[in-house]
Amino acid sequence: MNMVSLQSELINLVKQTNVQFNLPVSSLIEKSLMRGEGTLTSTGALAVETGAYTGRSPKDKFIVHEPNVADKIDWGTVNQPFSADKFTSLYQKVLTHLHEKEELFVSDGYAGADPSFRLPLRIINEFAWHQVFARQLFIRPTELEHDASAQPFSIISAPTFKADPVRDGTASEAFVIISFEERIVLIGGTEYAGEMKKSIFSVMNFFLPEQDVLSMHCSANVGREGDVALFFGLSGTGKTTLSADPNRSLIGDDEHGWSANGVFNIEGGCYAKCANLSQEKEPQIWNAIRFGSVLENVIVDSKTGQPDYDNISLTENTRAAYAIEEIPNALSPSVAGHPNTIVFLTADAFGVLPPISKLTKEQAMYHFLSGYTSKLAGTERGITSPEATFSTCFGAPFLPLPAARYAEMLGDRIDQHDTEVYLVNTGWSGGPYGIGKRINLKYTRAMIQAALSGELRQIETTTDEHFGLHIPLHVPGVPDHVLEPRHTWEDQTAFDLKAQELADNFKENFLKFGAVSDQIKAAGPR
Repeated sequence: MNMVSLQSELINLVKQTNVQFNLPVSSLIEKSLMRGEGTLTSTGALAVETGAYTGRSPKDKFIVHEPNVADKIDWGTVNQPFSADKFTSLYQKVLTHLHEKEELFVSDGYAGADPSFRLPLRIINEFAWHQVFARQLFIRPTELEHDASAQPFSIISAPTFKADPVRDGTASEAFVIISFEERIVLIGGTEYAGEMKKSIFSVMNFFLPEQDVLSMHCSANVGREGDVALFFGLSGTGKTTLSADPNRSLIGDDEHGWSANGVFNIEGGCYAKCANLSQEKEPQIWNAIRFGSVLENVIVDSKTGQPDYDNISLTENTRAAYAIEEIPNALSPSVAGHPNTIVFLTADAFGVLPPISKLTKEQAMYHFLSGYTSKLAGTERGITSPEATFSTCFGAPFLPLPAARYAEMLGDRIDQHDTEVYLVNTGWSGGPYGIGKRINLKYTRAMIQAALSGELRQIETTTDEHFGLHIPLHVPGVPDHVLEPRHTWEDQTAFDLKAQELADNFKENFLKFGAVSDQIKAAGPR
């Protein structure tokens, strides 16, 4: 590929007279309404629908196979290679498609709140509402921060362009293709705005480790004394709920980097799930959904304009996008020191993992690589009983590099900064899903508080016989018997069988990490 020629074509596109450049959010919302892209809700949020694609399309995501990156990428089902020639051809077709549009919307932004590791972005959209989304999720530069000489990473999103898989080399009509050499994300055939956000996260997951920065799929907050906490966890584990704390400032809710300077947010906003959202349970998110924010696939009452968050008839993946400044206790700028505490959250539907356990460095690396939680019966077709699910580093779909690289960086930082790491089970106790009960949220909050305050450092632990985890004998505000999962089951033989079943799942999943050290492999279930 010829980087000069592709970039010059992009520059020519942006110079068109039909390009609306860096419009304010209010003007973009006005454009969206005039173009029939969405409606305003009673709170002033812009409500839109994303058509056939209501979530990410991982099978349609590719990375261009280029000489400078080919030896670095962990190629496979997540990072699928795409021909450079096919990319050039498809790129030119998309640009021709965009040239023919009456209006295009372009803006500049950044990924990375720490200026030392900031990636300049240029976002080019066919839809005005996609620009509203981009303004909320990416960092908005000031006039003083704008650097015209910097080579941006461009996002080109053309939802109404449908690919021909036979002709274009894609898997379907939709495509999300990253070219690291050309510094382009090319998106087409899907209206789901989350593809823009997660593509740039994938880009940062490639660039940051090259700068000795650990990129992480986690939320982060900081206490009044400057103590920093990270929360890793897959969907349904309570990451958003437990990291939201009125006594701590939010650094960010989803994507972060950990450099020699400390932790920084990669984003400028939040992309919160809002199925069954309530003002009582999640007031910060509820109050953030106002003018300037975007609601995706939320059913809105046509008469009152009120969103119905309990109605998931379009998709369970209803979303709200809003600027992080809408959260009252958000830290600005979104940078802080080195983490004192790391929390891995899992919702264990087998009911056998302790509600909280302390991890050694090797155990932390093992469970980071595993990224375990459970899928429940009824959440997907064909699932009739709880199933173990694993997502490497709690973010497998977004990791271009081999997983061991991220784990080794985590281990080095745990050592260097004496960071405490805890595994917290927000799932079931007293039996598996359907028999036991979900662990009391009040108890989980007390355990998190004890971990963040440093109280658990001084408390004696006992070692779990199945997983080798170190279980505190006492946590303030939590009954002692709750802490040992075996004691909460009436049938302890059934507990042992179920614990062995989950341990076997861990072992089978970990076979794919052949390159990690024997110490890390030995830190798993016994």
